[in-house]
Formats: sequence, C-alpha cells, structure tokens
Amino acid sequence: MTFTVPPATFLPDFLAFRASDSPDRPCWIFGERTWSWSEAWDSVRHAAGALKADGVQRGDRVAILDKNNPVVLQVLLGGCHLGAATTVVNWRLAGDELDYVINDCGAEVVFVGHTLLEQFDLVRDKLENVKKVIVVGGENDEYEAWLAAGSPTDRQPDVEPDDICVVMYSSGTTGRPKGVMLSQHAMVEHSINGIGDTTYEDDDMALVAMPMFHVGGTSYALLGPVVGIPGYIISEVDAMQLAGGIMAGSTHVFLVPAVVAALIAAGPDAMALFSKLKGFGYGAAPMPLPILREAMKAWPNTEFQQVYGMTEFGGVITVLNDAAHRDESHPERLVSAGLPVAKAELRIVNPSTLKDEPVGESGEVWFRTPQATAGYLGKPEATAELITPDGWVRTGDLGRVDEDGYLFIEDRLKDMIITGGENVYSPEVERVLAEHPSVAEVAIIGVPHDKWGETVKAVVAFKPDQAVEPEELIAFAKERLAGYKAPSSIDIVEALPRNPSGKILKRDLRKPYWADSDRQV
Repeated sequence: MTFTVPPATFLPDFLAFRASDSPDRPCWIFGERTWSWSEAWDSVRHAAGALKADGVQRGDRVAILDKNNPVVLQVLLGGCHLGAATTVVNWRLAGDELDYVINDCGAEVVFVGHTLLEQFDLVRDKLENVKKVIVVGGENDEYEAWLAAGSPTDRQPDVEPDDICVVMYSSGTTGRPKGVMLSQHAMVEHSINGIGDTTYEDDDMALVAMPMFHVGGTSYALLGPVVGIPGYIISEVDAMQLAGGIMAGSTHVFLVPAVVAALIAAGPDAMALFSKLKGFGYGAAPMPLPILREAMKAWPNTEFQQVYGMTEFGGVITVLNDAAHRDESHPERLVSAGLPVAKAELRIVNPSTLKDEPVGESGEVWFRTPQATAGYLGKPEATAELITPDGWVRTGDLGRVDEDGYLFIEDRLKDMIITGGENVYSPEVERVLAEHPSVAEVAIIGVPHDKWGETVKAVVAFKPDQAVEPEELIAFAKERLAGYKAPSSIDIVEALPRNPSGKILKRDLRKPYWADSDRQV
C-alpha cells in the first residue's frame, strides 16, 4: 500500500490525521520508548496546554537547547496550537553565540537537555527574557511532570496559518546569526513539496539523524506524519546510533555527504549495512563525485535523492531524483542541484542589471515559493535585502540552468562555507580573528576537503613585527566559536588583494585551491 498525503492547513494537522486514521501504529521511536500516533498527538496537546499555563501565547517564542529528541517535536507542534514559535538552538554554539540566539529570539521559556546543562549554565546570567527553564531527561528531569500537568489543548481560535511556528537561526553575513521566520503555512507547503517523487509504504521507517537545530533535521523529522511512516530518532549523528537505526528497520534516511564519506572510510561492512536502505537523501553540501559514485555502486537498489535548499525555504527547494542520478545520457547532472519542487518558480538573475539571464548563463539564483520565509526576526533591512517586493527570494548563490531546467550551483555571492553540512559565514569568523591584537586584516575562505567537502581557511596579514604562530590564531578562534567554524589552516600574506574600491578579492584567494576541483563551491 502506497502512502497518501492528508489535507492540512496547519502544521499539526498531519499528525492529527494519523492519530485518527491509524491511532495504534508507531509514530516515534526514541531509545527504548515508542509513541503511537495517538500517544504522540496526545503529547502535543498536553505540551500546548503546559505552554499556555506558562503564559505562552500567540506571537511568543520558546527555545529548546537539546539534542534530537521527540520533545523538540512535541513542543514545536504544541506551540503551533497557540500560534507560538519554537527556536531549536544549535547546541554546538560556543561563547557569546549561545546567549545571543536565546536573547535575540526573545524566548521566555527554555527547555534544556540534561547533558547540556553545564553549557547552558555558563550563559544563564546573560539571558534577558527567560523566566522559566525546564530540564529535559536525566535524574532531575522536569519535562515529563511539566507535560503531564498540561491540560490537553487544541488549536486556539485566534491562530492563523501565517503565524510563525519556527524561528531557525542561520549565520548571517553581518557576522551574527539571523532568525529565519517560517510560518505554519510555509512549513505545510514544504512538508508536501519536499517529498519529491519518493514513494513510501506501510512498513517503511525514516531514520531521523540530522540535528534538529538545522532546518533539514526539523523538516525531515516532521515528514513522518505527512507520509504516514514512523521516525526512528537518534540523538545525534553517531556511527553506533546510525547502525542501530538501520538494524531496527529504518528504510529511509537524510544525511550530509560527510557522513557518507565516513561510511566509505569505515569499510565494506558499514557500506553493506546501509545497502538495506530503500531511499537515501543527501544535501546541505555538495557530494564529491568520487564519493557519490562509490555510494551508488555500493547501494544499487537504493533510490538516491539530492536536495538543495536554504533555511529561508524551510529546507528543500530543488530535488535531483534517482532517475536523474542514473541518467547515462546526462552524466553531468550528477553535480546539478536538480529541478525546483512543486509551486516553486526559479529565475537566474544578473546581479548588476537584475535582468534574467538566458539558459546556460550564470547569475544569482532566485526563487518564489509559498514555502518562503516571512523574513528575519527583528531585521527589516536584512529582510528587504533578501525578499523583493514581488516575493522573490535572493539565494546569494550563483548558478545556471540547462535546457531542461536543471539547476547548477557554481559559486556564491555571499561568503558562506559549507563544511560537513554546517554553514559557516566568513564575516562571522573574520569578526573574531580581527580581535586578535596581532591581526591587521583577515579574510576567510573555503577550500576543498576530501571528507568535509570544504574546510575553513584564514588568510591573515599581521601588524608590523607582531606575527604569531598559526596555531595560536586557531586556538584563539576555537575559544570564541563553535569548533567547525574555526579555521583549520592559515595562510600568512603581507597584504590581502583588493579591487580599486577596496573590496577584498576572495575569488583570487580561493582560485589556487579550487583549480583542479569539479566544483567552485
């Protein structure tokens, strides 16, 4: 029996349908516990009531600092009933990044995983709006009692489909993360459009591995109720947990290319285990061709699906399906981003003239879609730079389309680096390194890496007679940034190359490292 997509206006409607249609079938598996569809729906209604009792109402925001856990989905969907939004905080953030995000989203209620309490306590006294902290899990768990005390609550009468339900933080070109506001309507559209042409059957199960602080993780976790299959949730991408999910019967998974590279490196036994998958989705970073070809050879019966997208679209905006992966008449499409999802319009725009480029010519990639963000929280100027008056979203990526509409991403207008599926924006790292007393100027670029796709490199000019060892700068960065954002290597130059107007020529800095690569990003 193939799946059907239930009608939905609000994001929790998918789960409500499954709870009514198949109440006793499994919805979430996490650790030793399984929730049926009806139990999952009941937990969402209790979460809504508990949030309401804490004073959360329409337009408010709550935050979760925890690894993957059904709690994230319970709180997020429960908040939808009230018209409130949930921010899933990146637990890898360090230093002032963590308190910045919690303060910027304005959360008054914060859920903290017990393994992250020590990290949270370092910034607790810097939080400006938080009135209540609820510990999730461990010996001092407060969440289960909080949930049980909530009166089952359905959608409140003032809630609208355009109410924001998720504020997901994506590092910005200003050097500080920006809160991307996604409405219930946008997430409903994404949940349907992101399926692509993948088919599901009653005995299928999704392995939810990507961190839910990424839109890809949250959106994939929300897919189960849409297509009617359970989600096997693991707390993080860990070899043992991934293997456990496959052995438990997971048939579909979404991962970043770096994980595939690790599987290949682990040897034939690991690859053989994952050959049981019916569907393998990947994205968040380009898949190096040698790794992709090896995975396709090792998993001949697995349907491959590459996705390209942004937090600003709720995740997926183009899909390269399995047929395109295996189209021997168009081998070049293995490095394409595929075709737009349903209801998405695509333009390739000259960044200077703002006129459309013809087929085959490069320009900035623009989309117009009902999945699009409502903008950046509290940042109207940045929102205006992102979204045109007639609703087109500027991606900041340079690309072209072929004669059949396949999108090829070629470079970036924005200085974003994707390392192991994690987005790193150059200005954010530059802001930190520029604070070192020996640094005169610095530029951050991405350079190719066999495992991570690309990695962070700093190009530094020191102040006269103040040079230090590169290791000191790397350590300086790691004290102030999440580890994946810190440079893994440093080039030392007398001065950075600039154009006549003084702008640093990053393309010139990148060119030697990408000269022999299949891609330029």
